[in-house]
Amino acid sequence: MATPPLIFVLNGPNLNLLGSREPEIYGTDTLDVIAERLGAQADALGVTLDIRQSNHEGHLIDWLHEAQAKGAKAVILNPGGYSHTSVALHDAVKSIATPVIEVHLSDPEKRESFRHSDLVALAATRLIKGEGARGYSLALDAAARL
Repeated sequence: MATPPLIFVLNGPNLNLLGSREPEIYGTDTLDVIAERLGAQADALGVTLDIRQSNHEGHLIDWLHEAQAKGAKAVILNPGGYSHTSVALHDAVKSIATPVIEVHLSDPEKRESFRHSDLVALAATRLIKGEGARGYSLALDAAARL
């Protein structure tokens, strides 16, 4: 029996606070609730997920490298605030052949002006923004179709 394709779901800084952090912007779903929904969706799609969260930029970079090394089909990445500041994360996404779908719960372009620049999106395969927690589901559908 063939091993199901692997998709990494990487979550950046402050996403561990989902559900309590500015729910009017990010919604009331916790990261655990989102992960549970994604797990059920992954089962239906016939893929395996590796879901992680870190507040540290270097972890996200190491995990992107690991995704490629493990032959992941895709990475779903919510880089949080690093989207707007991290050349290193941009370079890590650009340096791997594994497709990366960037997700944002809110639409950064409808928020403060400093959020309008997205360095990670310049290297990502696709960007899904402003769909709330549903954005992860949309990203997983897209990743499974790659």
